[in-house]
Amino acid sequence: MHEVKFDGYRSQIVTDVGGVRIFTRRGLDWTSKYRDLAKAAAELELESAIIDGEIIVLDETGLSDFGALRKAITRRQHELYFVAFDLLHLNGHDLRDMPLEGRREILSELIAEGQRIQFSEALPDDAKAIFYLVDRAGLEGMVSKRKGSKYRSGNSTAWLKTKAFTIDEFELLGVEREVGKPAFALMVERGTGRYVGSAFITLNREMRERLWKRIQERAGTAPKGLGCLSTVMCPPLR
Repeated sequence: MHEVKFDGYRSQIVTDVGGVRIFTRRGLDWTSKYRDLAKAAAELELESAIIDGEIIVLDETGLSDFGALRKAITRRQHELYFVAFDLLHLNGHDLRDMPLEGRREILSELIAEGQRIQFSEALPDDAKAIFYLVDRAGLEGMVSKRKGSKYRSGNSTAWLKTKAFTIDEFELLGVEREVGKPAFALMVERGTGRYVGSAFITLNREMRERLWKRIQERAGTAPKGLGCLSTVMCPPLR
């Protein structure tokens, strides 16, 4: 079965005698950051449950907008939604060994339509047709899940992500790099030299170091109007 891949923060809602808590995929308790969603989860009136899903915020076209998510968390809690796609525990019962379809059927019955907590519906039709529509709609991609599969934490071939990409080429202006932080490529349009933004560098360590060496050899000052954007275009940071 296939579902829309939402662009947000993977999270789990945990309900028990202590109330409702919301955890990040790394196990951090972010309940205080998701106050409104925690209240919405409490309205489900479950004795105990663990619900797996994605916290998102929507743009004006109704698509999940990762760029706006952080601002919504700190300033616009009312814009947050939790899209639920799996159920691990319910009222003292461990459901992880139940087939995927069974878990999702129970989950769908727990969630009312039109609420802050929504159910991720499976998409009809075959994978190629679904991906074509997902790509045309501007969505991030789709998640394909093996029917009958059990729930297991960590990476699994039972769940496969297929992302939709828009590809373009830009000239490299420089690299923004600080110790202990990800490196970003600063880019401009070919021909016009217009600054278009930055992108996370996903090269392996060896290729990143080769790129960093080449850029240091051609280091200069930041173009007028951009300011001190990069350690390679400004005085070196020590």
